[in-house]
Amino acid sequence: MCGISALLLADSSQAAVSELLESLGLLQHRGQDAAGIVTCGHKGRLFQCKGNGMVRDVFTPQRLMALAGNMGVAHVRYPTAGTPADSEAQPFYVNSPYGIVMAHNGNLTNDSELRHFLDYDAHRHINTDSDSELLLNIFANNLQKTGKFRINEQDIFSAAAGLYNECRGAYAVAAMLAGFGIIGFRDPHGIRPLVFGRRKSSTGAGYDYMFASESVVLDALDFTDIEDVQAGEVVIVSKTAVTRRRLVVEERITPCIFEHVYFARPDSTIDGIPVYNARLDMGVKLARKVRQALGDAMDIDVVIPVPDTSRAAALQLSHELGLPYREGFNKNRYVGRTFIMPGQEMRRKNVRRKLNAMPTEFKGLNVLLVDDSIVRGTTSQEIIQMARDVGARKVYFASAAPAIRFPNVYGIDMPSIEELVAAGRSDDEVAGAIGADMVFFQDLDDLIASCRAFNPRIAAFDTSVFDGKYVTGDVTPEYLHKLEMRRSDAAKQKQPADGEVIGLHNYK
Repeated sequence: MCGISALLLADSSQAAVSELLESLGLLQHRGQDAAGIVTCGHKGRLFQCKGNGMVRDVFTPQRLMALAGNMGVAHVRYPTAGTPADSEAQPFYVNSPYGIVMAHNGNLTNDSELRHFLDYDAHRHINTDSDSELLLNIFANNLQKTGKFRINEQDIFSAAAGLYNECRGAYAVAAMLAGFGIIGFRDPHGIRPLVFGRRKSSTGAGYDYMFASESVVLDALDFTDIEDVQAGEVVIVSKTAVTRRRLVVEERITPCIFEHVYFARPDSTIDGIPVYNARLDMGVKLARKVRQALGDAMDIDVVIPVPDTSRAAALQLSHELGLPYREGFNKNRYVGRTFIMPGQEMRRKNVRRKLNAMPTEFKGLNVLLVDDSIVRGTTSQEIIQMARDVGARKVYFASAAPAIRFPNVYGIDMPSIEELVAAGRSDDEVAGAIGADMVFFQDLDDLIASCRAFNPRIAAFDTSVFDGKYVTGDVTPEYLHKLEMRRSDAAKQKQPADGEVIGLHNYK
């Protein structure tokens, strides 16, 4: 999962970099492995700063000053396809044709086929293992077919239509053509999110336009008329006009439901669904599951959330059960999200660095811990042990999501079945594996209902991590096996030597 943004300011004398930087700060929760910004200045000249690390580490005042221009693209990354190598930090760039910059959130499911085509047929050099570079080069190859000295919106739509025919999987894209404008588009299923908005220029020059992974970015930067880029839709913002066209209309739109469970900020609205409200409703339905499971044997004294994502669900669950809600864990906010950290051992060590249990909220009590989900079980196991270490008598554990038993192929780092604690286990066996007295999982139908309640027009979601049903229809057992070999924790330890990416002004 990654965070992307693109900005075009109406006044060409203004610099886009400060607000692109702010957008990455607002999207930092979506990726903490790498960050990058590419801007476009006078005469289409491109300027870049990107590298591994948090936003605050990659961008220094000196580097930011060098990023000139009134439009640009930005990206925060955590690795799914490819490796955590510095050279795979985005945005990516190709100089031919026209100078194209692209930031991608998602994962392509036919990357091997695309890599072969680009090498043997299109004769385009691919410098990394990232599927995002493949996506960029497919778009560039289609655009090059025009053979024009200068292109227009119709040429871009034609290139995107070709991309839709060639690329399968999940992708939300923010792109920029040097000297022309910015572009945003989503895959035909709408799996990964992308929003679009505008605001009046502070100098009265017209309207500024922006794309971002989440609405919170546009809200914070005072953009209005915020709406979702539709599945299969391409939106082109040039210096003079906004042109949009839905090129592919699938029978079913299936956004990723895990955005609402975990990834998105609670103050975002995605596909018309307010994330916070959906999480509150998850708490309501999860409370029913707990009451049904325990019945007259209900002996829970207190409900405690695992900060931060689960707070809304835990609060509503405690209200429904008539139990006190307490903050039992103090969080060190300077440690990243453990789920998206590379490596099981690093995740395990960072749980205790990140959270500290307060004994007064646990000692002698039967506690119900509430988390958004249980993935590898590393975090859950450590947290349960922390609760016991400070005196909890019983530790129940409730997940606002159903049991995750299948790998994700659309851009979430859940690739290996062997790394999923619930895969092949019953609920009782999961409880034993993580050290809980009992585990409660949300029912999938209830999770879907919690999201659909706020936008009934979405008939279905991508729920493949829960039910193993992959909405793109091209995911085979052979593909899943290959993906596990490439993206397991063990494979990620084998990182290639790093090297500089050549092609534009690179401030690192």
